[in-house]
Amino acid sequence: MVSIYTKMKKLANDDPRRLLHSLKVGIALTLVSTLYYVTPIFKGFGSSTIWAVLTVVLVMEFTVGGTLTKGLNRAMATLLAVASGFGAHHVAILTGGKGEIILLGIFIFLIAVVATFLRFIPVIKARYDYGVLIFMLTFSLVAVSSFRNHETFMLAYKRLVTIAIGVAVALLVSVLVFPIWAGEDLHLLTATNLERLAGFLEGFGAEYFGEKVKHDKIKSKALLQTYKSVLNTKATEDSLANLGRWEPRHGRFQFRHPWKQYQKIGSLCRRCAYLVEALRSYIIRSESQAASELEKNTRIRDACMEISKESRRTMKVLASSVKTMTKFSVSKKHMTAAAEAVKSLKMSLSEEGLLLREALHIATIVSLLLEIVSCAQDIEVAIEELAKLAGFEISSDQGNDGLKEKEKSVSDHIELEGISIVVLE
Repeated sequence: MVSIYTKMKKLANDDPRRLLHSLKVGIALTLVSTLYYVTPIFKGFGSSTIWAVLTVVLVMEFTVGGTLTKGLNRAMATLLAVASGFGAHHVAILTGGKGEIILLGIFIFLIAVVATFLRFIPVIKARYDYGVLIFMLTFSLVAVSSFRNHETFMLAYKRLVTIAIGVAVALLVSVLVFPIWAGEDLHLLTATNLERLAGFLEGFGAEYFGEKVKHDKIKSKALLQTYKSVLNTKATEDSLANLGRWEPRHGRFQFRHPWKQYQKIGSLCRRCAYLVEALRSYIIRSESQAASELEKNTRIRDACMEISKESRRTMKVLASSVKTMTKFSVSKKHMTAAAEAVKSLKMSLSEEGLLLREALHIATIVSLLLEIVSCAQDIEVAIEELAKLAGFEISSDQGNDGLKEKEKSVSDHIELEGISIVVLE
C-alpha cells in the first residue's frame, strides 16, 4: 500500500493536471448520473439513460481536443449508423421472409468489411478510428435487433439522445473546468525540445572545446538526457497536433492555427538530436584521442567553441520565441556569428598542417558540428514561417526598422562541402 501511495504521489507531483483530470471525470459522472435520479427524465428514457453514463466514461480524455474528438466521433457515428441501420432494415423488409434475413446478413458483412478496411488508412486511423468502430458496432446492433424488435426506432432514438447528453456533459466539463489544451501542450513541447538541444550544446561546448576536456561529463546521464528525450517525441507531437486541430479557439491559438508547422519543427529538432547523438558517440568512442588533437590546434578548437556557443544561443532565442510567441531578430545575429565562425574554421583547416590521423578525427567532428549548425539554420527558417502563419508579435528590441520590414529568412546556407585540410605525410 505504501508503494502504491508513493507512486500515486509521484504521478501527481510530476503533472498536477492528472489530479485535476481525475476530479473532472468525477464531476462529469456525478452530473450525468443525476439523470437516473430525476424521475421524469428516467421515465422518458428508461434504461437507455445508462448510455449517457457510459458515454461520459468512454469519451472523457485528458485534453479538450481528445474529449472533443471522441465525443464528436461517437455522436456522428451513432447518428449515421442508426440512419444506415434503419435504411438497411426497410430495404430488407421489401424482400420479405428469408430474403430479409439474407439481405440483412449481406449488409452487415459489407459494412464490417468496409469499415474494418477503412481503419487501416493512416488519416482515418489517426482522426476517425473511434468513430468508425462505433459506426460498425451501432449499425450491427440496429440491423440485427430490428429483425425481432419492432420498437427499434424508439430505442435508437432514446440511445441517440442519451449519448448526445453524455457527450455534451463531457465537453462542458472538459472546457469549463480547468481546461487542458492539447495545442498548448504541443506548443510548450516544441519550445522545451529547443531548450534541451541548447542545454546539450552549452554543456558539450564547455566540456569538450574548453581548456580541459572531461569525458566523464560527456558520458554523464544528465547531459545525455537533455537531448535524448527529443528523439522520442514524434508520437506525442503527432497525437497532440491531431487533437489540437479539433480544439476551439483559446488564448492566442486560433481555430486554424498552423499545428502542422509544429510537426515540421519537431522533425528538424529530432534531426538535430540525431546529429548530436552521432557527435557524442564518436567522441566517446575515440576517447581522448580527438580531444588531445584539438587541444594542440587552438585555432580550430576556438572556432569549434564559437560555433557551439552561437548555435546554443540561437536555439535558446528560438525556444523563447516559440514559448512567448514573439519574433526576436537577435536569433539572426547569432546565426550570422555562427556562419562567421564556420568561415574561420574552414580557413583554419586549410592552413593548419595536420597528420592524416589527426585530419580524420578533426574532420569527422567538424563535419558533424557544421551539420548541427545547418540544422539550426533550418529550424530558424521553420520558426520564422510559424511566426508568420501564427501572427507572432514583433519584439520591441527590433526597433522601428523591424516594424517596417518583413522578417527575411536566412538565405545564405552554410556549405558543408569544400572543407579542405592540408595533410602532412
